[in-house]
Amino acid sequence: MTLMSLGETRTPQRPLTVEDLRRMPDDGRRYELVGGRLDVSPAPVYLHTLIESRLTFHLTAVAPDDVTVLTGPGINLSAEGTHHRIPDLAVIRTEDATRPYLTRPPLLAVEVVSPESVFRDHHTKLREYAEFGIASYWIVNPSADKPGIAEFRLDGDRYVEHAQVFGENVFATDVPFPVRIVPHWLLAEGPWRRLIGGAETDAAD
Repeated sequence: MTLMSLGETRTPQRPLTVEDLRRMPDDGRRYELVGGRLDVSPAPVYLHTLIESRLTFHLTAVAPDDVTVLTGPGINLSAEGTHHRIPDLAVIRTEDATRPYLTRPPLLAVEVVSPESVFRDHHTKLREYAEFGIASYWIVNPSADKPGIAEFRLDGDRYVEHAQVFGENVFATDVPFPVRIVPHWLLAEGPWRRLIGGAETDAAD
């Protein structure tokens, strides 16, 4: 896909870099790079954005002072700037922040699955984020009936599934910091701010 025509796929004359992304239209779509080629995703729908927002709110509320929770940060996975991803959410050490894009592995990357991103999130990014050295990777399933969180942790140069939690069960982890999340409250109506970390009786167990 070239800069001249976003609707046409062809081999570019040269690999695209993050500098070329600055010329992309501000149309709400997500423009990423894989080996110098554009990988374009549609603008996220309401449910996707709702989950991102609630996760950002909750993680920020419980995060220690030396980390930063970011929504949609650009990450250069290659020194040449030809491989560029934008996870839905990332947690970084504050001291690792670089501008205009991140160049050091986050502590955590999170992707909220959409219909067109199933293979990308479960396979392509699973491999890419592991190779880049991101210690923890969450994949959020936004199913209205049974939302879930799958947690993967880096083991050498690949991810190993550590946990998978659905619905009103509590997802609890200590990576990158201790946090509890009830997937149901990532999208359900009601007192989600109070219950997203689990009921007070659960927390006391």
